[in-house]
Amino acid sequence: MFTNRKSGTIHRRRLQLPTASLAAAALMFVAANCGSPSGSVPVPVPVPPATGDPVSAQTTALGSILVDGQGRTIYQFANDKNNMSTCAAACAVNWPYVPAPDSLPTFSPGVTGKVGSTTRDDGHRQLTVAGHPLYTFVGDSTPGQTNGQGINLDGGVWTVVSPAGAPLANPSPVSAATQNPVAPGY
Repeated sequence: MFTNRKSGTIHRRRLQLPTASLAAAALMFVAANCGSPSGSVPVPVPVPPATGDPVSAQTTALGSILVDGQGRTIYQFANDKNNMSTCAAACAVNWPYVPAPDSLPTFSPGVTGKVGSTTRDDGHRQLTVAGHPLYTFVGDSTPGQTNGQGINLDGGVWTVVSPAGAPLANPSPVSAATQNPVAPGY
């Protein structure tokens, strides 16, 4: 402790460093033990591999779903009808379409729905499965994330796609470790 001669106040500098260190240690302890019951280690969720195929089925925390050639989750938009995409302009910024290759694959690993394509209003070809145009989501930053599942954005509901090309019905719960909240503006 020392006394400031001008103000007459007493300062306790010796306590500042140990107090800050103790607070930091407590915060680290709490953060390390949050999110896993009884201090157990979270079970890793399988990350779909990049196959290079335009579309393939992979097992994830939600079950068997479609992913693109980089292992990113594929979604469909409830507002799309009759093999036509209704997601354009600002919607397409959040939900980039999966481009159709020049030559459609005759076989896609694990995909049971018919692989096809549709021509978008901008003239680009978009990959479809069972007549549903396919998209990825900018809120998924790494393969295996499913942050777009079940959200209502850009005027309709978005769902991950089953190997048959249908919206995934009653997906398995996803652990918090695989979900990242979408930042404002997405």
